[in-house]
Amino acid sequence: MVKTITFSFASAEYEGTEATETFTFEKLGLDEHMDEKDLEIEMNRIYHAWVWSKLNISSSIIIE
Repeated sequence: MVKTITFSFASAEYEGTEATETFTFEKLGLDEHMDEKDLEIEMNRIYHAWVWSKLNISSSIIIE
């Protein structure tokens, strides 16, 4: 059986700002036998990158 992960988000502030996508472990480069804690850390990292990409967020900090 193929394992999948579904990422989704919705904005409470902006109507229509939402997305949902399902990926296989293979597509995300995840090992199905990975330790549960390591898997959680890696999924959080991938999820945050996915959200930033979907929202096309960029930022900068300038210190003078």
